[in-house]
Amino acid sequence: MEDPRPTLIIHARVEISAQALEAIVENAKKIEGCDERGRYHVDTADKVGEMISRFLFEKDFESYAQNIQNFPRT
Repeated sequence: MEDPRPTLIIHARVEISAQALEAIVENAKKIEGCDERGRYHVDTADKVGEMISRFLFEKDFESYAQNIQNFPRT
């Protein structure tokens, strides 16, 4: 993902549906393919992070985060 703004990599816990995770794993395997032994060598955790980062960038998470009305109440 090319973003002209400076970015940081953070490690965070996120909640996603099992179906979303299954779709990411399935599609990552299709894209990467397997080796001659039928093994897949794709880091699906990295793919999850890449997909979430791309989604947040495309949906302008920066503006969403700047709006105080979007912060959860404790």
